[in-house]
Order: sequence, then C-alpha cells, then structure tokens
Amino acid sequence: MNLYNDYSSWVEKTFGYRVQKIAVDAGFSCPNRDGTKSFGGCIFCDNKSFNPPYCSAEKSVRQQLDEGKRFFAHKGNTQHYLAYFQAFSNTYAPLPRLRELYEEALSADGVVGLVIATRPDCVDDEKLDYLQELQKRTYVEIEYGVESVNDDILRTINRQHDFACSRGAISATHRRGIVTGVHVILGLPGQDYGEMMEEAKVVSSLNIDILKIHQLQVIRNTRLARMFEQEPFRVFVLEEYICLLAEYLRRIRQGIVIERLVSTSPGNQLIAPRWGLKANEIAQRLQKYMREKGFCQGDLTT
Repeated sequence: MNLYNDYSSWVEKTFGYRVQKIAVDAGFSCPNRDGTKSFGGCIFCDNKSFNPPYCSAEKSVRQQLDEGKRFFAHKGNTQHYLAYFQAFSNTYAPLPRLRELYEEALSADGVVGLVIATRPDCVDDEKLDYLQELQKRTYVEIEYGVESVNDDILRTINRQHDFACSRGAISATHRRGIVTGVHVILGLPGQDYGEMMEEAKVVSSLNIDILKIHQLQVIRNTRLARMFEQEPFRVFVLEEYICLLAEYLRRIRQGIVIERLVSTSPGNQLIAPRWGLKANEIAQRLQKYMREKGFCQGDLTT
C-alpha cells in the first residue's frame, strides 16, 4: 500500500516508461533580484545550492541537456527526458524568447516534455495561452514557488508577492489544463506547528496536481545565513521533521502527487540543518513512521 501518492509511480503511469528530469539554467533572472520589485531575492535564495555541475547559463540549452544525459547515464538505460527549466524564474522574459528556449529544449533527442519553474507573478494570459497550445504536442508542467500561504511570512522572506497572486496563477494554469505544481517551505520564520497544519489544508484545496515540500535550509551567502549568524534560530531536527511531514501529508488530499519531501544541498554550502542523510533515506524513515502509526496521505481530509 502506498502511504502517499509518490511522483515516480505517477510518472511511470503517465508516460508508460521511465523519465529522467534534466535541469537547465537558461540564464533567466527574477523580478525580485533585478530591481523590478527588489534586489537580492528571497532571504533563503541561492540557486547554486541546487544546480547540478553540468548546469550553467554559459552553455546552450542543448549542450546542458546533452551533458545532463551523460551525467545521469549511471542510473540506467533511460532514453526519455524532461527538460527542467529550474534556475530562477523561467517565464521571466518576452514570449518570443521563451518560445525559442523551450523549442530548443524540445528539439533535443529523447526530450518528451518541459517542466518550467517560475514565480506566480511571472506569468500572464499570453504566456499561459502559448503553453496551453504547446501541451497539445508535448508534456508541459508549470511549477510555482508558493513557499507560504501566509502573507506576513511572505513579507518576512521578501517574496514580493502575496498568496492571492499564487492562487490566481494556479487557477489560471489549471483552467487551461496545464499540469500545475507548487512548492512550499516548512519552518520559515514565523511559522509554528499550527500555522503549518493550516497551510496544508489550504494547499490541499488548491487546483494543483503536484506538490514539493522542502524544509527550511540555511545556505551560505544568503540573507538568511546572515540572520542565522547574528541571532541563531531553531531549525528542524530530523525526527521532528519526519513527524511534521507525516501530519502535513495527512491533510493533503490523496489526488495530489508528492514529488519531493526534503531539500538537499552541497555540504560546503549548507549551514543548517545538517542531517547527513540522502533524500531517499529520509523518505524511507518517513514511510516507516507512517506505517507504524497507521497514517497515510489525506486521511484527515474530508
């Protein structure tokens, strides 16, 4: 019995074969970094903490995809790939430029679709209409950084958009039949246990298909790191986070696919929390805990 609706099973069911995501850095910026809304980005942001080694905006999209295929070759005989436009806000450009980059990715051998990470304030009807047309011939998924449903917390982390913006973008994307994902961060400044449980209920009510959950990480050379150094704040210990995840998932409706449960960063960039485990090892501990407790995704939803 699956204790939660895991992403790998959903992908195989959706495509009928194994698919590997390959991250791409297409050189996008962000309105929260270039001065349009703010400078410096969100207080936790450092894209280098999750860009794989082959991923660099100095290379073409095709070159990154080719190098990514070689990078993942050890995982097996995978011949189908999703181009994952990951770094910064990947709809933050005029539509002709977006079309050029996306089409370059789709022209690469074995690429069967796009996953586009962006902010909810970086889409509009013109871009969504184009992606709606594009999905008639390929897989298209938009992944929105929501981070929190609480406007006070969004202000604290310098997100520079409110939750209403996220809700509107999600609804507009869902109406067009585009696969819609979001990610949230647990443990943000100002979030207590009750706040996170209420957030889970709100997230569960959204018209989304896929959910990524991250724990707050303190990454070097970020504003959050400077805050932590000046006045250290509490971060999750692993056992606490596993219990929290289980309760969060119990409030997420079963139809939502859970793509990620934890974020990992290179050890030389991570300040805290330092758990020393891989993502799959944490997932195994979560499953063991949920099985022992008799919990499953959505068992507290109505």
